[in-house]
Amino acid sequence: MDGAHDMGGVAGFGPILPEPNEPVFHAEWERRAFALTLAMAKPGGWTIDMARFARENRTPQDYLGKSYYQIWLAGLERLMAERGLVTPEEIEAGRSLHPAKPLPVLRADEVAAMLQRGAPTLRKPARPARFAIGARVRARSLQTPGHTRLPRYVRGHLGVIWCVHGCHVFADANACGNEDPQWLYTVSFDGSELWGDAAEPDTRISVEAWESYLEPAP
Repeated sequence: MDGAHDMGGVAGFGPILPEPNEPVFHAEWERRAFALTLAMAKPGGWTIDMARFARENRTPQDYLGKSYYQIWLAGLERLMAERGLVTPEEIEAGRSLHPAKPLPVLRADEVAAMLQRGAPTLRKPARPARFAIGARVRARSLQTPGHTRLPRYVRGHLGVIWCVHGCHVFADANACGNEDPQWLYTVSFDGSELWGDAAEPDTRISVEAWESYLEPAP
């Protein structure tokens, strides 16, 4: 979807100022929000792309008015509510108001293995790759109400296939519960193609793009 979360290449947000020696978490509640989101995926049954869509699918005022982990927490509340794991009254009260449901839980001794394993996305291809390294392609001008990983600032622009990564779970479909595996590529874009004369000299941007995001360049 095209929302406030898609900030890449958008003017007006100022320069990125890295924080020296930035900690992983700035407060204990951020650590808990991260842990709860990962742990609740086991009883909730959502995928990483469902979680991303739950975080980004909100109004610009809501999204831009929250910090990073406030957005994570808001997304978790939405995911749990959609699956009947929590009620609006419980979210408002900040505690359980009903008997717990018998659901699978992530045990403490399972956490390290889960984080190391992740959720592999590589799948066996059903057909050959459409593009090869060095091929010129155009990122399609997509408009979708759902989740997408194609940045708005590259849509409609010309690039070159830099790497072919194999066939992977398609994020857009996975956000709706359907893997629909597709070939995945790294596409390199020249800065001047994206931003014209305003681009810094010799700038190149690389984007990971599924096959349905791309079309052959004329």
